[in-house]
Amino acid sequence: MSVLITVKIQGDTGAFRQALAERADEFIKLTDGSRTVGAIHHRFAVGDGFVLVVDEWDSFEHFEQFFSNPELQTFIASVGAAPQPPEITVGEAVASPDQF
Repeated sequence: MSVLITVKIQGDTGAFRQALAERADEFIKLTDGSRTVGAIHHRFAVGDGFVLVVDEWDSFEHFEQFFSNPELQTFIASVGAAPQPPEITVGEAVASPDQF
């Protein structure tokens, strides 16, 4: 059974949006790497002073291993993340009749 994971990262959303445009190749490289270790789906959302990551992974352990990589953490900081720990929420993905 897969897990749905949200990661709320406080930071400079302008710097993040700029990085999406100017450093797209780095984001793609990270995505490709995450897929090889268990990522199923991935999206970003930008709110007032935060970036929300919405992922589906084959297991929390695989996500945790990927997310704790020091190189990834350096990248996250370089695209506008505040130096405080993110808020991570994990739940088991379940099928429902109203799913789309």
